Amino acid sequence: MAENQAEKRSRRGLLGFVFGRRGLWSKKCTADNGNKTPMRSSNASAPCTSNIQFTKSPGNELNSKKLQEYKVSPEPIQNQTQTQIQRPISKPLSNQYPNNNPGPVQQQARKVVPRESIGLSGELESMIMDNQKAKGMMFGSLGNLKQPGTTAVGNQTTVQNSGYGRKTMEGERQTPVRPISVSNNQDQSGSLCRAISTRMDPETLKIMGNEDYKNGNFVEALALYDAAIAIDPKKAAYRSNKSAALTALGRILEAVFECREAIRMEPHYHRAHHRLANLYLRLGEVENSIYHIKRSGPEADQEDILKAKTVQMHLNKCTEAKRLRDWNNLIKETKNTIASGADAATQVYALQAEAFLKSYRHQEADDALSRCPVFDVEMNTKYYGPIGYAGFLVVWAQVHMSLGRFGEAVEAIQLAAKLDRNNREVSMVLRRVQAVTPARSKGNDFFKAGRFQEASAAYGEVLEHDSRNSVLLCNRAACLFKMGQFDRAIGDSTAALAVRPAYAKARLRRADCNAKLGNWELAVGDYEILRKETPEDDQVIRGLMEAQNHLVKRRGHENL
Repeated sequence: MAENQAEKRSRRGLLGFVFGRRGLWSKKCTADNGNKTPMRSSNASAPCTSNIQFTKSPGNELNSKKLQEYKVSPEPIQNQTQTQIQRPISKPLSNQYPNNNPGPVQQQARKVVPRESIGLSGELESMIMDNQKAKGMMFGSLGNLKQPGTTAVGNQTTVQNSGYGRKTMEGERQTPVRPISVSNNQDQSGSLCRAISTRMDPETLKIMGNEDYKNGNFVEALALYDAAIAIDPKKAAYRSNKSAALTALGRILEAVFECREAIRMEPHYHRAHHRLANLYLRLGEVENSIYHIKRSGPEADQEDILKAKTVQMHLNKCTEAKRLRDWNNLIKETKNTIASGADAATQVYALQAEAFLKSYRHQEADDALSRCPVFDVEMNTKYYGPIGYAGFLVVWAQVHMSLGRFGEAVEAIQLAAKLDRNNREVSMVLRRVQAVTPARSKGNDFFKAGRFQEASAAYGEVLEHDSRNSVLLCNRAACLFKMGQFDRAIGDSTAALAVRPAYAKARLRRADCNAKLGNWELAVGDYEILRKETPEDDQVIRGLMEAQNHLVKRRGHENL
């Protein structure tokens, strides 16, 4: 009882004096307060339309009579000074406080407020401030929380979430941020969530999460929803809101599992059904999407059904194109499928990359997979199953190998073999990678030792297993160039450029060979392309100038 009275008194101005922070004024929220007020939305990641407002507390006005009511604890709180917001304070004049009087500001800093007088909101602010300091974050609002999986460039930090929920936060300190995995992020936020959950009301946490979600602070919103779930794990609305925050952060598979849990708790939860339907559509699971659209009640409309059927139509065309081995049509239909709404469908991106590989367009295959959302191994295996995820890894391994990333290829195919040992395609690609990798390393060693004939033979052995590998072709061209076999070197360089037009090293090799043979027009053409791509490359500039001079001289002699 005494604790409740202290909490009530804390809302009368002391919170503003100690923290100078915002106070919480509860109003009815339209953002997922159960089933009574469902939010109409056609997108799972649409911002919450919460009416909750955070207003600034009365400020630094302190009622001295009310302050006397609080008894000062005999033991000072250890982290009390850490919870205060640091504000810039002008230096006092030398004669302002004579006799070394510390002045009112320093006197206030030595005042100690008992823990029970801080109140729930004050304790939450204190915990968040301590957590920010422990992780090297800035003082200030929750909007300055560093998000998992970020990299700092200058004064900006951009979320790396594979294209979803991307946002930029300015004003952070210029400190390097190490990428953090999803599991590590959950472990680090767990202590904060548990600390908050010991005192806060879950509905209050949800309301605060809704406000952060509405303002685009998705990491902070996620932490608050997690705290609410820790207190009341059986509330479906908390799971559904957490799913929305995860979706905004690009963690689509985790969002699916949270929506499933919300529906398990509350089978007729329309908004959760609608969110899950949108997630399934993005993942290319059209049948599951339609199933949940039909159970979304007033949340869904006919447009949702039409969108799902459009994606299904393009998926059917993809299946037919692959059956006919019509790779150009498969590329077209996978693009249409992604554009229609299946923008997180891993299997569609894998199909597109496979079609590019079959068409010997290796660079475009890599570009296709680079647009695919990236989820960790555990989450992929949990959602797609070991066999399904192994099929995706097979394509990744082939793309890596086609571009000379042999280490990544070995890692991907070995993981696929662990997940699906009985897959013939996995075994075939694994054998090829195991044959290519050591032979390629042997060729590199020979080249470094100046044994170009043996290096060329080693690369040729590898090319028997992978005849259109651009890196191996370019390496052999380098050996042939060193041996003066310029025509053969041009042939290998041209073959490498056929599958990888943007391969600058192969183009430079061909330009140098043409220059050696006196094919100045061809050399100038390649050098000019390289100059546009790398305008500051000295080797390219020198080669271009030399080729142009020789070309001018030859044309001058022809005109005589």
